[in-house]
Amino acid sequence: YNIETTNKNIYDAVTEKNASNIILLGGDHSITYSCFKSFAKHFTNPGIVVFDAHPDVQDDFKVSHEDYLRVLINENHLKPQNIVLVGIRNWSKEEIAFLQKHKIKYYTMKQLSHEDHKIQCDEIMSIARTWDGFYLSIDIDVLDPAFAPGTGYAEPGGMSTRELLYFIQRLKLLKNLKAVDIVEVNPTLDLNDATSKVAAKLVMELA
Repeated sequence: YNIETTNKNIYDAVTEKNASNIILLGGDHSITYSCFKSFAKHFTNPGIVVFDAHPDVQDDFKVSHEDYLRVLINENHLKPQNIVLVGIRNWSKEEIAFLQKHKIKYYTMKQLSHEDHKIQCDEIMSIARTWDGFYLSIDIDVLDPAFAPGTGYAEPGGMSTRELLYFIQRLKLLKNLKAVDIVEVNPTLDLNDATSKVAAKLVMELA
């Protein structure tokens, strides 16, 4: 219940593991702030690909699941050009303005639905290859609630499990992929452990 202490504990734990070749499980998406902050210290040009229904760049003044990405940028832990957002479909005016102002690369669900996934994945991999440290963050709400109901901010119209696995199975081939987090799984909201099983499948694919 103390976000400052929690962030410090997460940061210290990731630092102890050298922030490399690790899979982190959440929990709230704000854990990515501390994880990536530690991760970034080990690389000269780190970057992140985020699968999420939301951009998470709402405000400047706090670290939360709605703001962690914006804070990482503002604190110079992460370059805007080293971010790729995949699967977003719910954002505020402030968030879309921030993405456009900083020229952050993103793929909406509308784009994913209407275009070739192979071409999209090729583009994402081409960007990620330019980083010396690649961090992958998977918010389970990128999936349609039909596949992952156990999350706090379920957004209709998301990816299927098969579509997400396609991207993950290709991205994990990149040699510079060093850290992954899977977040926003809430077992208390789940149905027949469906969401937990998807998260477990993702871990097995990435391990």
